[in-house]
Amino acid sequence: MTTFTIVIPCFNAEATLPATLDSLRAQTFTDWEMLIVDDGSTDASREIARTAALGDARITLLNNPSRGPSAARNVALRRASGKLIAFCDADDLWAPEKLAVMDRLFAEECVDAAFARIAFFDERGSRSLSTVPEGPLTIGMLLAENPVCTMSNLVVRRDTFEASGGFDSRMVHNEDLEWLIRLVGDGHAVLGVNQTLVHYRTVANGLSADLGAMRRGRATAIETAARYGVRPDRKHEAVYLRYLARRALRTGAPRHQPLRLALSGALTSPVGFFADHRRGVLTLGGALVAPFLPRSLRRALFSH
Repeated sequence: MTTFTIVIPCFNAEATLPATLDSLRAQTFTDWEMLIVDDGSTDASREIARTAALGDARITLLNNPSRGPSAARNVALRRASGKLIAFCDADDLWAPEKLAVMDRLFAEECVDAAFARIAFFDERGSRSLSTVPEGPLTIGMLLAENPVCTMSNLVVRRDTFEASGGFDSRMVHNEDLEWLIRLVGDGHAVLGVNQTLVHYRTVANGLSADLGAMRRGRATAIETAARYGVRPDRKHEAVYLRYLARRALRTGAPRHQPLRLALSGALTSPVGFFADHRRGVLTLGGALVAPFLPRSLRRALFSH
């Protein structure tokens, strides 16, 4: 049995897919298969994926027209033969040692899923780093700042993913958060690795830049959390609003949006917003000066 099945949902990603594929083929751990699930692309994405598949027998192109990333990931599961499922979006990059690190972790630890630290980057190459909490992931952590951040950062045992029922295909935003809440709520152990293994591309017009839609998707995830007896408190909400403010700064959102989010978080719970004092101060300070800077300069400054 193959060790890893890499799953890539893809829609109109011709500008970024080649670099993503290069980073995956450069893995030092080579026992993997790759399933690229095209979601009805109208650009050259399918041809790029088809060429990759012709050049490497480990790569397969699947079609899943216009059903969204959640359905694409679920479709891939039915074709996966790996013991471990590693997700990657079509615009992100992996460090060469990612699969090797994850292979060792799953061999040595009692873990059902795992994630790592992320480096955020944009077209200028500017980057900032996520943080990895100590101990197993909890629903509270997910409702606050969700340290997993992106499915490109998650590896899960295949039987665990099957048991979870997969992603809610009706969701487009925060479907990963809703699924992670079910995963953790059902008692599965999800651990973080304090090592940068994923490079996450931030773009102003990407799905993750639509902060309003992210909040609406989170409302569905909160309903799921409530089924497990967990509801976000004011501290969770403050941390989440701080997270959105930082993302607004990083993606070049409208100039007053970061400040509205940061002030809302600080007023909701000062204790929660400044629980990570450095992050709270830098977020609020950045949001205060952001309205006076051009969007391009804001993105350059706050990507660090």
